[in-house]
Amino acid sequence: MDVTTLRAELLDIVDESQATFSPTHRPDDLHDESLHPVPSDPLAVVRPTSTAQVAELCALCSRHNLPITARGSGTGLSGGATPVTGGLVVCFDQMNHVVSLDLDDHVAVVQPGITLRELNDALAGSGLRYPVHPGELSGSLGGNVNTNAGGMRAVRHGVTRRHVLGLEVVLADGTVLRTGAPVVKNSSGYDLTQLIIGSEGTLALVTEVTLALSPRLAHGATLLVPFADLDAVTAVVPRIVAAGLQPSMLEYIDLITMGAITGATGLDLGVSAEVAAKCAAYLVVVLETRTGEQLERDVADLAAQLDGAGALEVYVLAEGAAARLIEARERVFWVSKAAGANEILDVVVPRSKVTTLLGEVAVLAESYGAFIPGCGHVGDGNVHLSVYLADDDARFQLVRDLFALGLDLGGQISGEHGLGRDKAGHYRALTDPALLDLQRRVKDAFDPRHLLNPYRHLDERPLP
Repeated sequence: MDVTTLRAELLDIVDESQATFSPTHRPDDLHDESLHPVPSDPLAVVRPTSTAQVAELCALCSRHNLPITARGSGTGLSGGATPVTGGLVVCFDQMNHVVSLDLDDHVAVVQPGITLRELNDALAGSGLRYPVHPGELSGSLGGNVNTNAGGMRAVRHGVTRRHVLGLEVVLADGTVLRTGAPVVKNSSGYDLTQLIIGSEGTLALVTEVTLALSPRLAHGATLLVPFADLDAVTAVVPRIVAAGLQPSMLEYIDLITMGAITGATGLDLGVSAEVAAKCAAYLVVVLETRTGEQLERDVADLAAQLDGAGALEVYVLAEGAAARLIEARERVFWVSKAAGANEILDVVVPRSKVTTLLGEVAVLAESYGAFIPGCGHVGDGNVHLSVYLADDDARFQLVRDLFALGLDLGGQISGEHGLGRDKAGHYRALTDPALLDLQRRVKDAFDPRHLLNPYRHLDERPLP
């Protein structure tokens, strides 16, 4: 079918103000935050305002064999939202509303384009919150669902899938269906909700998300704990978790990364020169409770856990400094990008294996002549590494070795960023072929013509 006719069909579904056509696209619609952008020129970028429009768009693409790329806010780091040349981009930023809020059942139904910041604003004054905190508040809930986003609060609250009770989705042929329900127990048939979460737009387009909310805790404290070596940081974490303190955040930040993020923001954390001279890494712990009295007891208990565990000092940060430190930690990707990082990885291993992982990473870095600073959610084993190695071939093999190391330690290639285009080849090379085959059959059942977010994940076809 010629482009003129196809354009007319699209404009029968959406208004002209909801679409752009090649070559007049907004540049920001054509990439996410991957460090390896792939130039593309989709036929059209459309911004539907309803599930009905999404269904009609999918049906049109099915009739004409057009690839579809779903897009939220474009904050992903792995090339998951990169458009396909000649295809259709379905951008959900106009579907950004709270559909319903049930304060008794602690459930919200939201559209996929709503951002974390918008959802937090909508919940203000309700006494409830959505606790997943992946770090970029401009990220959309649809994007969070598609990558199973985690973030710094995962050590206590878990990742996205723990809080999603159900979905409304549109299949590749335009079929609309609902999965799950606004209940906390469900043993009725296959759990398609959990299957779709983390599928990166390759199985269906998410048009509504039913979320479980949590009570908002009124009292909190942020502790900054410098250590003379990184092994001591990772060794003390199991003790903190076993003590039952339930920290909301347990983050490690190595000395180089801490210097970069505080320097970029002009943040002075009040660490004495004597302590700073001995420090190799920091542990950041956030405690949250219902009462001030309980918070005081928890802070004292935590200090007792740290006593004798190698901590050089324990700083309880003032509220303003604490907020700025957490914000600076959230911006570590941008600092690394500005510094010229060649790769950003988020390998996840069992919490007890973080020390081993980081030791082996140092060995690999030295063998390749690379520089690999990092930080991460040490409470749940999700380590974020910035790789500085300009040679493409050497870096490819280094990354392959890093992923293989994570898998050998019982972990996974990505804890929360997803595979996208950047990591899909490594995933296919390092994963059990039988598991890949089963996933391909799942893909065929949902999307037999492979129109949804093609050329990534299991799709080995070369880019057109």
